[in-house]
Order: sequence, then structure tokens, then C-alpha cells
Amino acid sequence: MATVTFYEKTGCANNTRQKRLLTDAGHTVIAKNLLTETWQADQLRLFFADLPVREWFNYSAPAIKHGEVEPDSLNEQQALALMLENSLLIRRPLMQIGEQRLAGFDFEKVTACLLGLAMNAEQDLESCSRSATEQSCRHE
Repeated sequence: MATVTFYEKTGCANNTRQKRLLTDAGHTVIAKNLLTETWQADQLRLFFADLPVREWFNYSAPAIKHGEVEPDSLNEQQALALMLENSLLIRRPLMQIGEQRLAGFDFEKVTACLLGLAMNAEQDLESCSRSATEQSCRHE
């Protein structure tokens, strides 16, 4: 079983379900608050690998919902700068498993990193139960 460093928004119901799924499958989860973490651009960038910039974002973030931030119009440097200023923009969870990093909780990609993860592939563990968000994740 693996040790997963899990960057979450503390109190997020989906993050709680995601962590429970990982621990129920026998993995050790080290939870950290994504919003209070001191991020550096190069460190944060590793979680997104070759994902398009638009898939780096948490579409439930107020700044996106209110049209203040338009992910499709940003390049990598602009996106990272905004995320360092407002960590609510960062797609979550961010996970590190050994040297692999993931952004979001996509069943197939998480399973590829953590063999033995058992869950219903139809279950949506990323979308906020209060609003629709995009789904994608990345590992390297």
C-alpha cells in the first residue's frame, strides 16, 4: 500500500470521501490544507504535468464562478501567479504518491497510481455536490 500526501480544502465533503476511499483501500493518507500551504510556482506546476492550463483550475472557486478569472484565456505563468495569490483557484485534491503527482480525483488515473483501489467507476468523487465541475486529473 502507498502513502498519499493529500492536499485538500479542509472541511470539503468530497475531499473527506476521497480520503476515506483511500484509507479504506489500505493506503496511508497524510492530509494537508491546500489553502494554507506555502506554494512555489515550480512546486505547484509539477502537479499539473501536461494537462492543459484550463484543467488546472477549481471551477467551483468564486473568482471563476463570478467571471473574475477566465482559465481559457491564461498561459501557464499567469495561471500559476493567480493560484499563488488565491489558492481556492487550485484544482483539488492535489496528491503526491512517491514521485507521482496528481491534480483532481479521476478514478482511472488514481487507480493507475494506486493498484487495489476499489470503488464504483460510476461514482463521481470530484464534482462538488452543490455544483458541476470539470473532471480530469494528471499524474507523472
